[in-house]
Amino acid sequence: MIESLLVANRGEIARRIIRTAKRLGIRAIAVYSEADADLPFVAEADEAVLIGPPAPAQSYRNTEAILAAAKSTGAQAIHPGYGFLSENAEFARTVESSGLIWVGPGADAITAMGDKINARNLMAAAGVPVAPGTTDPAADLDAAVTAAAEIGYPVMVKAAAGGGGMGMGVAVDEAALRTEYDKVRAFAERMFGDGSVLIERFFPRVRHVEVQILGLADGRVVALGERECSVQRRNQKLVEESPSPAVSPELRSRLLAAAVRAGEAVSYRNAGTVECLLDPATGEFFFLEMNTRLQVEHPVTEYVYGIDLVEEQLRVASGLAPTFDPDALTPRGHAIELRINAEDPKRFLPGPGKVTTWVEPTGEGVRVDSGYTAGNTVTPFYDSLLAKLVISGATRDEVLERAKGAVAAFQIAGPKNNLPFFAELLTNQEFLSGAYDTGIVSRMR
Repeated sequence: MIESLLVANRGEIARRIIRTAKRLGIRAIAVYSEADADLPFVAEADEAVLIGPPAPAQSYRNTEAILAAAKSTGAQAIHPGYGFLSENAEFARTVESSGLIWVGPGADAITAMGDKINARNLMAAAGVPVAPGTTDPAADLDAAVTAAAEIGYPVMVKAAAGGGGMGMGVAVDEAALRTEYDKVRAFAERMFGDGSVLIERFFPRVRHVEVQILGLADGRVVALGERECSVQRRNQKLVEESPSPAVSPELRSRLLAAAVRAGEAVSYRNAGTVECLLDPATGEFFFLEMNTRLQVEHPVTEYVYGIDLVEEQLRVASGLAPTFDPDALTPRGHAIELRINAEDPKRFLPGPGKVTTWVEPTGEGVRVDSGYTAGNTVTPFYDSLLAKLVISGATRDEVLERAKGAVAAFQIAGPKNNLPFFAELLTNQEFLSGAYDTGIVSRMR
């Protein structure tokens, strides 16, 4: 097993990885920016290194500073968490060429899945269903108009190098496409350094369902069930649950088999997620993208399958067998995750500030993965995620009841937060019924 681990991230995910590392007897090393010096993950690490000013480019995306920290502390491995450098193939290669262990998939898999058009084509070749769309980037606006006419409106205009719900727009007709194409292309060039755009069929009423995969050290790829991720704002997730209330046993079998084929197509190792769109009317699903990293919502899978995904990541990276029997994976119960963000619960606009009150809920089936505590300051430099409230139980109904109590008991004052939104959601009949789709938040607003 790896003996020392540098966590190249911050906040709740750094704290989460550090917790598992220390449980396994691995020396946990944190890196932090000047803005994060007082956060819990820094104090909980066995060693912590200041790597730069608040701006991510000068700290958490500063590969030279992170590698220097690894060298100075004698780290054996680097875990990137999610976001920042987690899906940066060049960084993964640099880590490994420096003689360190990269706790994640190989750089080739990251590269293959990082370009949405290349990923679509690879998945189609592997027999994974893909939505109607372009197989090459739309070279210019005229090409986009031609492609959209063939696919049929409405269409999704998507940055080929995008991710995390960013760089996407919907066009209901040619006039809207002309506006969205220029907007998405400019955004993609600015944010990702790649203005390539693809056009796909847009499904107005659709569910977002993803499959957790794990590429094992022996070369096998296994699927650890699905997660429902349809409660979203601006194409970004707010709630995840497992199992999905929309997935039947027959559909689950097809969905998980397709996800395994997706992983095998790129010789996948370590944790990853195959994201799909599900048409609830027909039961058809289509490949959306593969996230080549640990997901924010991994705790719901951990509860349902009784495993620690970070531990499994570390075991794969160490060349060890998993703690579970890959041939006897059995899901049990239900789990839901609520992303507690520092944002306005109505318009979902960021609301940073100093945390004056922080009281976490407790009780059976209640887990809080938090990045902050009272006295900390939520700055505008990073993602607005404050904590993940994860609720588990024997049934979905039991979990929903526990979630209501946990949301009511969670006290946060100082920065704005979206706890009031979750209190509203947990009384919403569409959500409670399980028959919701990605438009639920807009219908609530």
